[in-house]
Amino acid sequence: MDSAKAWWQPARDFLDMIKFEHTVFALPFAYLGMVLAAVGLPSVHDFVWITVAMASARTVGMAANRLADRTLDAENPRTANRPLVTGRIRPRTAWIGLAVASLGLLIAAYQLGPLPLRLLPGAMVLLIGYPFTKRFTVASHLVLGFTDGLAPMGAWAAIRGSLFTWGDAPAWIVLAIVTFWIAGFDLIYACQDISFDRSRRLHSVPARYGPHFALRLSALFHALTCALIVLLGWMLPLGWPYWIGAAVAGVLLAYEHSIVLPDDFSRLDVAFFNINGLMSLTFFATTVASLFIPPLS
Repeated sequence: MDSAKAWWQPARDFLDMIKFEHTVFALPFAYLGMVLAAVGLPSVHDFVWITVAMASARTVGMAANRLADRTLDAENPRTANRPLVTGRIRPRTAWIGLAVASLGLLIAAYQLGPLPLRLLPGAMVLLIGYPFTKRFTVASHLVLGFTDGLAPMGAWAAIRGSLFTWGDAPAWIVLAIVTFWIAGFDLIYACQDISFDRSRRLHSVPARYGPHFALRLSALFHALTCALIVLLGWMLPLGWPYWIGAAVAGVLLAYEHSIVLPDDFSRLDVAFFNINGLMSLTFFATTVASLFIPPLS
């Protein structure tokens, strides 16, 4: 019993370090690219390996982030209790987790076909390199969004085996949707660390331009997200449930911006976790439903 606990505790600490539960943000959009490409349900083989690829990619990105930022995290009161900082997770364990997840991503890409395998090196550069972008550019928020947006793009490539024909335009729109959606709420989240980022000369939009500008830019990004959702629905033969999901997404994003103010971030966790998780799941569910429910006559 003690040996089982000794094995499980580091695993649980590792999952805590990478915030595995936050996969709820990204995985539904990865599946969105999958079901749109398949115009319905994919094969069991593709579903399983796309799931492995997305879970592995997120683990690579988060482990790399924590390793790259562990010195900064130790200095920031908000992040000083993270497992890699407190010693609950040793750097060696994080490196092993990163290596195992990288291997899982490689195997999944191989299983999904030639195009995902060819795209893998570029995806790895972004997954591992993103944490360093805030050290030299305010565009780090968009880099994060673009990196997350590669999930539905990769799922589409796995199903269709192509990305560069006119028929693949929906995949690029979904990439843009995720890019601006993630970048928008990352701008909100970064407002927590304005003082710290300024003291360490880190490049974030809130630290450079202040919370008022950051929240306005976030609202613009989320308005673009909504516009792109409408464009996607216009391009594809999606039924009425899709438009319900689009409306819900717009309402949730508007509500998110109504509860986060430049001088009051007390409800930021509600905006970041609850609202965005609900939006992701709802939009995915209504899009899937629109592929199976016949249009209103």
